[in-house]
Amino acid sequence: MAFNSVGFAIFLAGMVALVWLLPHKRQNVFLLAASYFFYASWDWRFLVLLVLSTVIGYTAGVALGATEDEARRKAIVASRVALNLAILGVFKYANFFVGGAVDLLRSVGVSADEPTLRIILPIAISYYTFEEISYTVDLYRRQLRPCRDPVAYALFVAFFPKLVAGPILRPKELLPQIERPRQRPDSGQVGSALGLLLWGLVKKVVIADSLAMLVNQIYTKPEQMSGLSLMFGTLCFAGQIYGDFSGYSDMARGAARLLGFELPLNFRQPYLSSSLTAFWRTWHISLSSWLREYLYVPLGGNRRGPRRTMVNLMAVMVLGGLWHGAGWTFLVWGAIHGTVLAVERLSRRAVDNSEVRVTIRQIPRVLVTFAVVCLAWVFFRAPNLDAATTITWRMLTWASGDTVWTAAASLLVAVPVLVGADLIERRHQVSPPVTERTGRRMATQTRSPIAIGGLIGLAGVALLISSGGQSVPFIYFQF
Repeated sequence: MAFNSVGFAIFLAGMVALVWLLPHKRQNVFLLAASYFFYASWDWRFLVLLVLSTVIGYTAGVALGATEDEARRKAIVASRVALNLAILGVFKYANFFVGGAVDLLRSVGVSADEPTLRIILPIAISYYTFEEISYTVDLYRRQLRPCRDPVAYALFVAFFPKLVAGPILRPKELLPQIERPRQRPDSGQVGSALGLLLWGLVKKVVIADSLAMLVNQIYTKPEQMSGLSLMFGTLCFAGQIYGDFSGYSDMARGAARLLGFELPLNFRQPYLSSSLTAFWRTWHISLSSWLREYLYVPLGGNRRGPRRTMVNLMAVMVLGGLWHGAGWTFLVWGAIHGTVLAVERLSRRAVDNSEVRVTIRQIPRVLVTFAVVCLAWVFFRAPNLDAATTITWRMLTWASGDTVWTAAASLLVAVPVLVGADLIERRHQVSPPVTERTGRRMATQTRSPIAIGGLIGLAGVALLISSGGQSVPFIYFQF
C-alpha cells in the first residue's frame, strides 16, 4: 500500500464523517470493514491471513473462557501461542534461515543453491501477532474476560490507526473502548487530535523524509565517505527514525481520537534520557512494555540474581532485535542494547529521568546515552554487517573521504526543532489519558500542540524544500 499523507487524510475524513452517523454496534462493523479495506489496499491476499489469525484467536479465547481445567487451559494457550509464533516465523524469518543455511554450507565447501522460494512479509504481522498473544496470555492469567463479540475482537486486531505500525495495544487498553458506546469528541478533543495529526505530519514529511535523502546518500557508499560525513549520516538517521516512527504514532493517536478512541503514548522524548534504561521507558513504549511483561518477567526478570538478570536482559533485547527484522544487523543492535542495559543494572547506575525535567548536570549522561543509541543505530540502518563495521570503523578513526556538508546544514535545522519540541513537551505534558473503564469521557491534554506544530512546520520549510518533497515509506512498515 502506498501510504501517503494526502490519501490517509481523505480516508480519515471519510471515516469521521460517516462513523458518527451510526449507532454503536454499526460503528464497530463499519470501522472493521474500513480497517479491512485499509489493509487490503496494500495486498488483499494477506487479508486472508489476518482474518484467519483473528478467527483462531477468537476461538481460542472462547475455549479458554469455557473451561476451568488447568491442563486444558495450558494446552489451549500453548497451542495458540505456538501457532502465532509459527506463522510469524514462516513469513518473517524463513528467508533469513534458508539464506543462512546456504551460506554455512558454502563456507565449508558444500555447493548449495538457495531455493527459489521468496516469502513476502505481510505488513503489520509483527504487531497483530504480539497483540493476539497478549490477549491469549491475559485470558490464561485471568486478567480479563473473553470477548464474546466477534466483531469487537476483530476490530481490536485490525483497528486501522494502529494496525500497520503500532502502538502494540493490550486487550485492556482497546477492547473496553470497542465494547462500550463511545462519545462524540468535543471541541477540545478535536483540537488536540488535529494537533497530533499536524505535528505527526511535520515530523514525518518535513523532518524525517528530508533527512532520509541524506542518510541514503551517505550510507549507500560508506567506504567513500569521511568519518565526519558518516557521523552526520548517523545523526541524520537518528532524527529520521524518531521523526518517522513517532510521527506515525502521533497521527495514529490523533486519528483514533477523532473516532472516539484513546491510544497510549508510544514515545516520551526518548533522546533526552540519561540512561539506556530510561531510553527504553520512553522509546517505542508499547514494545518495551510488551517485552518486559510477556518475556522478561516470565524468564525471571531480576529476581534470580545478577547473572540471570544479565542473561534475561540480553535474551530479551536480542529477541527484540529479531522482532524488528530477520538479519544479523538486528541481532547486533539488540545485543548492544542488552549489554549496556545489563551493565547499567549490575552497576546500579541506571537513571530514569523520563518523568522529570532535564537539568544541566544530566546533560553529560544524556549525551553519552545518545551516543550509545546512535552507535546501535548504525547496525539498525546498515544493509549488512560488513557495511555496519565499515561505517563504525571509519567514524571512530575519523577516516578521510567525501564529506556531505548539506547533512550538517540539515542537522542545524532539524536538531533544534526536535530537541526544542521535546523540551517543550516534557515541560508541559500531562500524564497520558486514562480511564477506570467506567464509561466516562477520557481526559485530554491541557495544551493543544496545534500552535507548536505550526511553528515547527515553518521552521522546517528549509528542510522540505531541500528534500524536493519526495515521499519516503514509513520505516516501521517493514516490521
